[in-house]
Amino acid sequence: MPGKHATDHQVRRYMGSRKDGYSQAAAAARAGFSERTGRRIEADPILPSQQGRTRRYRTRQDPFVEVWREELVPAHFRGLNEIIAAEAGAVVKTIGDAVMATFPTPDRAVAAALRMREAMRSIKHGDR
Repeated sequence: MPGKHATDHQVRRYMGSRKDGYSQAAAAARAGFSERTGRRIEADPILPSQQGRTRRYRTRQDPFVEVWREELVPAHFRGLNEIIAAEAGAVVKTIGDAVMATFPTPDRAVAAALRMREAMRSIKHGDR
């Protein structure tokens, strides 16, 4: 059946027939599709309704992963930690590239936030 997709019901019927001892050709005929479709299903027995939900391939590796890990992330945290310390703050925790910090006063927290924003802009534009 060129151009038509096998349904979940057909795939289950095909796999059940194969389990019962039918040949590929006979099981495919019972399920209502070609023997070639039966071979494809046996090679990858995922149900049609489940296809596309899981990634079954590899993606290309990021060519800048080393630059990110060795230069950008350390520069990011170094800059933020310096600013936090300059405003008498303390780092509570980090989550990914985010930093949670505490400050003695709201004024110092706002000052640190403004300085951090400028520091991130300079890293973004390569002024490190």
